[in-house]
Amino acid sequence: MASGVTVNDEVIKVFNDMKVRKSSTQEEIKKRKKAVLFCLSDDKRQIIVEEAKQILVGDIGDTVEDPYTSFVKLLPLNDCRYALYDATYETKESKKEDLVFIFWAPESAPLKSKMIYASSKDAIKKFTGIKHEWQVNGLDDIKDRSTLGEKLGGNVVVSLEGKPL
Repeated sequence: MASGVTVNDEVIKVFNDMKVRKSSTQEEIKKRKKAVLFCLSDDKRQIIVEEAKQILVGDIGDTVEDPYTSFVKLLPLNDCRYALYDATYETKESKKEDLVFIFWAPESAPLKSKMIYASSKDAIKKFTGIKHEWQVNGLDDIKDRSTLGEKLGGNVVVSLEGKPL
């Protein structure tokens, strides 16, 4: 069921910037988003980039020690969000980077919020380049990085963000 919610142009720009990994200068790489949250606008008609809810590649090792843990802390405990997370992981064979779309719908979120986010996610999910989709219903589902490791490649994933699983 579609809700009639549209995707703001800034969301499309952020998505395209995260999807394209062209060779860039160090400064450009530092400005690239590692993770970003999207929310509904106040009038519930558009999916927008949530202000100040992002992690830049340049923050890692500076103000952000562990990007995955920092990302989990950005999620609101009592409301829904969409998120894009640029996961860096290793399998037994190689290093990989994949874009993960996360639909955050915690049990404690209001029912109306869960319904409108669930019925609007197709608008944002249709972007090409998302390798994995993950619906998360609470901190217990997401706080352990090994859960994302399983989503990315089952038991062949040996590390996520440089940390062993």
